[in-house]
Amino acid sequence: MKYEALSNHLAPYGQEHLLAFWDELHEQQRSDLAAQIEAVDLEQIESLFKGDSAGPDWTAQSRQATPPIAMRRGAATSATQAVVSPEQARQAGTAALAAGKIGVLLVAGGQGSRLGFEHPKGMYPIGPISGATLLELHLKKVVAIAKKHGQPVPVYLMTSPVTHDEQLAFLEENDRFGLAEDDLVVFCQGTMPAVDEKSGKILLADRDRLFQSPDGHGGMLAALAASGAIDDMRRRGIEQLFYLQVDNPIIPIGDPELIGDHLLAESELTSVAVAKREPQDKLGNFVMLGNQMHVIEYSDFPDDVANQKSTDGSLKFWAGSIAVHLFRVAFLERMLQRKEGLPFHIARKKVSHIDAEGNRVEPSEPNAMKFERFIFDLLPQAKNPLVVEMAEEDWLAPVKNAPGAEKDTAEYVQRFLVDQHRRWLEAAGAKVADGITVEIDPLWAIDEETVHQRVKPGMVLNEPTYLCD
Repeated sequence: MKYEALSNHLAPYGQEHLLAFWDELHEQQRSDLAAQIEAVDLEQIESLFKGDSAGPDWTAQSRQATPPIAMRRGAATSATQAVVSPEQARQAGTAALAAGKIGVLLVAGGQGSRLGFEHPKGMYPIGPISGATLLELHLKKVVAIAKKHGQPVPVYLMTSPVTHDEQLAFLEENDRFGLAEDDLVVFCQGTMPAVDEKSGKILLADRDRLFQSPDGHGGMLAALAASGAIDDMRRRGIEQLFYLQVDNPIIPIGDPELIGDHLLAESELTSVAVAKREPQDKLGNFVMLGNQMHVIEYSDFPDDVANQKSTDGSLKFWAGSIAVHLFRVAFLERMLQRKEGLPFHIARKKVSHIDAEGNRVEPSEPNAMKFERFIFDLLPQAKNPLVVEMAEEDWLAPVKNAPGAEKDTAEYVQRFLVDQHRRWLEAAGAKVADGITVEIDPLWAIDEETVHQRVKPGMVLNEPTYLCD
């Protein structure tokens, strides 16, 4: 598309400024810029900026909400689904794993900038002794699960444009940490341009480049289809996907009990929750609006709702989302057939860009609107949605913050890992001296059951120990 055609394409939306430096660009830069512009849905961007595509007033909606349909171990409330015994659930989940019906969807699009780490977050070293990276821990768990159940477990790894190439190279350099080449499908999520929050004009990252950011974990659905990953699942007979984000290394990937809960409830989308400790915990809130399940972000959940109590004195809205889900693949395929995709959410952020004169602008306050999709917006469309409560100490320890923060630092997460491994060892009869750091490689054991199989009578650990094969 030449300059005149591009200008005519941009003019109805007031975005001609994107061509302000056209005369300064060489031919390849012009071609790249034209391709970026053509890929943007300008009508959609205008609609989002004007608020025509704005979602519900979640603050108002929250006042109509009721607690979610949930499976709470040892709890009984009017909003609690009839409890399936843990043994029944484990048997059903184990059978699905042994039949090769389970895949893993690992979201790893983020950079480690907030951690002071200028590489993809998945490459961040988190092993308390080993220094194993987040990706290494997750992929080794999958290798161990496949070995335990005698069936391959494919991993569908979603990257972003800024992390894709580096993570691919990292995985190849490390032979995918033992995962077979055919069992790893890497695909890249889409992007959306950022716009100036006052004018709606798309921001330029440079003279020949729009400012683009990942379109959120909700972009997974379209990216799965575009990459051929859905076709791969269909070919392999994968019926359920275990979804997690790369920054949370303690998650028991492929947990048979969770899979069994999901299957026995005939759910299309099952989500893990932890019980909130405080009303204002920074977790999304699972709620029912009518007969549909939703997640309402903590920022949209007013204090007067968050503070409500049940008759036993516990929080009425107790279920905090930790971004772990099980999806029925057929459900995702059905969602891909819908004309309307997942809604966009608006985030106001500080975005570095160039101005009309080509000068670099580094804002000190939020200046831009970014547009993201969230995967939990699939919940209202799912049949038999289910929330399953799990223990925080075994499921939630994401590394998000640099040292010095109150929680979710590398030190905080490593403490969770060490405590988890200590519990497994002591349950198996091992003696672990107070204050001793212990770490278990996933290929040595992945859960309490496999630790029992590896611990020898009389095992005593009196010094920092990394258990590995």
